[in-house]
This record gives sequence, C-alpha cells and structure tokens, in this order.
Amino acid sequence: MKHFVLAASIAVAAFSIHAGAFAQSKGPVIGVSWSNFQEERWKTDEAAIKAAIEKAGGTYLSADAQSSPAKQLTDVESLIARGAKALIVLAQDAQAIRPAVEKAVNEGIAVVGYDRLIEIPQAFYLTFDNVEVGRMMAREIQKAKPEGNYVFIKGSSADPNANFLYQGSIEVLKAAIDAGKIKNVGEAFTDGWLPANAQRNMEQILTRNQNKVDAVVAANDGTAGGAIAAMEAQGLAGSVPVSGQDADRAALNRVALGTQTVTIWKDARELGRNAAEIAIKLAGGAKLSEIAGSAAWDQGPGKQKMTALFLKPVPVTKDNLNVVIEAGWAPKSAVCQGVAAGKVKACD
Repeated sequence: MKHFVLAASIAVAAFSIHAGAFAQSKGPVIGVSWSNFQEERWKTDEAAIKAAIEKAGGTYLSADAQSSPAKQLTDVESLIARGAKALIVLAQDAQAIRPAVEKAVNEGIAVVGYDRLIEIPQAFYLTFDNVEVGRMMAREIQKAKPEGNYVFIKGSSADPNANFLYQGSIEVLKAAIDAGKIKNVGEAFTDGWLPANAQRNMEQILTRNQNKVDAVVAANDGTAGGAIAAMEAQGLAGSVPVSGQDADRAALNRVALGTQTVTIWKDARELGRNAAEIAIKLAGGAKLSEIAGSAAWDQGPGKQKMTALFLKPVPVTKDNLNVVIEAGWAPKSAVCQGVAAGKVKACD
C-alpha cells in the first residue's frame, strides 16, 4: 500500500510539473525563417530571438533555407502548418519570398521582415538604418584614403539592403567622385553575400586594374573577408583600407590587425530581442502602428508605405575596439589574437 501511495504521489508530482511547463508555454508559436546560418552573426540573432520568445511564454520554431529561395518558400509554409501565429523572416530573396508572405498575411499571420526588406505593407520592417551604415563605412574609408581608385564590393542583388548600403556610401563620396578625387574602378554585386563570390569579384577587379586599387567599400564583413583574401594574394592586404559591417569576430580581429579599417556594429542581440517582442505583440493582435518606436517609411524600391523600426548602428575602428569588448559582444582574446603588444590600445 505504501508503494502504491508513493507511486501515486510521484505520478501526481510529475503531472503537476508537466502541466506547469505546458502552462508556461501557452504563449504564441513564433516561426523564424532563416536565409542561412553560414555567417556567424545569425547564431547570435537566433539566441536573442529564442530567449525573448521563451521569456514571453511563447514557442520558438525555426527553419534554415540554406541559401535557397525555393526552400525558404516551403519553409514558411511549413512554419504556418506547424501553428506559427507570427513569422520572423530573414529573406534570402526579397521578391521570391513574396508569395509565402502574402499567403501568411492573408491568413491573419503577422510577419516581421527581419533586417532585410520585404516590401509588403502588411509586414513590419525591422532593421538597422542601412543607408546610414553605408554612410558610416564610406566616411571611415574616405578618412583613411581621401583620394584614389575605389572598389565597391556590394551585397546580393536580391537583397534591397545592398542598394541601401551603396546609396549611403555614394551620398558621402559623391562630391569627391564629381571632383575627380575618387574614381570608381570597379563594382560588383555578391551573389548570396558569399565571401567566395566576393573574393572572385575582387580578383577580377584587381586584374582589370593591374592591382591599382586604393580603397574598398565592402558591404559586410563576409564580403570584406573575401576582398581581403584576394588582396592578400597580391600583397596588398593591410595597405588598402576596407570597410565591412556586422562586427563578426574575424572582422574585429582584422580591424585590430590592420587589414580591415572599419566594421559597423549592429548589435544583433538588440535586433533579435526587438524582433521577438514585436512578433509576440503582433501575434496578440497589436496593430503595426502600435509598436513602440515604429514610423511610416516609404523609401523602398517600390515606394510602398511600410511600418518600420530602425535601430542605431555604431562604427568600430582600431581606436574604439574596446566598445565591443566591454559590451560583451566579443572577448578580448578573439579580438586581439595575434596583435603585437602596444599596437592597439584595446588589446593592451
């Protein structure tokens, strides 16, 4: 009899624990469609998104499109079928993903276009100010090399962000270009944002210009890494200023070593947290305009009236590397690996 009572008590306790866990997870299911996980930063974004969803009592579902626009379409449909009440979508191809997003919004499922524009008015647009990111990159490169032959290694032609970044950079450099101080000797989109494609583009531009390149405005840290690899093979790495963005650890180390001039830090932890909190609110019935800090925006290629929230980026150079270290974004050991003593203040 004692054994029966004990077993019954354990069963009741187990049920209570299970019921409690179930009660805690009765928040909305949030589906996240990732374009790919190749770049380091998306793992940081995912951790922030997942933590914020779970903190709110929601359930996190995800799918990796592995750089395939076709797979991302079926991924989104699958997330909907699995019960997602809101979607966070990092688009591999802004146009290709439209049918899936339109289907979602037509079914009353909220969509957050994550870091990359999906120009559908019913979708919320969350990103950093990418035009300003482009300006920041150009300012630092121009500061390092006010005149000379410039190369523009752009992002994916399927991603509107690539054009926003280029737009911002050209805004800053236009006067010097018009005055003949800066010459655009090559520009190329980078399919899929892949570093290998950026390296190939840079190799071709170097060949066409007999290696006479003075500065590179690269659209992110991955493309910067590809461009730097191409220049390293020609003995140019470290003598030609190069921009990037995302503050990847490898890029921060290149900044410390002097092969990359600047990376723009977009704190993915803040972006991820905001995305999750917005998705939770929209899944609960909030209107797009009710999201704190949101504003009307119509500067996309199609001039559609969107609702957007823009977070503020921070340029990181050798002079302020301590910012990312002190913020816990990257450990000093990773940032300063291989840096000689006394060369970089943040590494001393």
